[in-house]
Amino acid sequence: MFTIPNVIFTRGRKNVITEICGTIMTIGINRPEARNAVNQETARLLLQAFESFEEDNSLTVAILHGLGGNFCAGYDLKELANNSASIKLEQDVTKGPGFLGPSRMKFSKPVIAAVSGYAVAGGLELSLLADLRVVEESAVFGVFCRRFGVPLIDGGTVRLPKLIGLSRALDLILTGRPVSAQEAYQFGLANRIVPNGQALRHAIELAEQISAFPQQCMRGDRSSAHYSAFDASSFTEAMQFEFDTGVQVLLKESVPGAKKFSLGHGRGGAKL
Repeated sequence: MFTIPNVIFTRGRKNVITEICGTIMTIGINRPEARNAVNQETARLLLQAFESFEEDNSLTVAILHGLGGNFCAGYDLKELANNSASIKLEQDVTKGPGFLGPSRMKFSKPVIAAVSGYAVAGGLELSLLADLRVVEESAVFGVFCRRFGVPLIDGGTVRLPKLIGLSRALDLILTGRPVSAQEAYQFGLANRIVPNGQALRHAIELAEQISAFPQQCMRGDRSSAHYSAFDASSFTEAMQFEFDTGVQVLLKESVPGAKKFSLGHGRGGAKL
């Protein structure tokens, strides 16, 4: 049975708790009394945590999760209602953090979301930061902020249509309806469905599998997929980026990998 690795380093803060398990960083939103809704302090700490992950070359995968049974219920509307004057927004998306902290970031390494309970409104947007979403059976997605007149300004209207297609994205965005884990899986929003209480465990297992691959090749292919989806202006440009990225890997990882294959290692899906 899979077991969570021993934690060798822990940083704890009131609203965000990060742990390093080998080369994997877990980032936990810790406001269970508010269904892990994000206030200004939490947004700041989430940004710091993801910046730390991105800058640390020893880390391979980050996992975002929520403590206490929910992923994230979005931005803390009580804070918005009572302290709106103190909320400062940077309008230029290239110059400052997003409303929820790391939502404007682009990562060079994989991120996984371990989703339990509610991942709604801004919580849905935070889950879209991830490359993969491991989702518990009872989890619920949705643009619940629709009913309160709160817009998606943390990438929801940008990432969601790319991920599941415009028609399905508009179904969520326009109606604000709840979406079950099973429907999210059918849409392509959820990548794995796991038993309740097991999302983080399965996400760590998945992160370990990803971390075991040759990293430059994996990150290059990931970068090319993101570029094709979000940045390329044409098929030709996307193909050129794919080639330019891949050719840098050939001598460093592909040739040594091919030599291992020729010696019989890794065939039939076996570990190298």
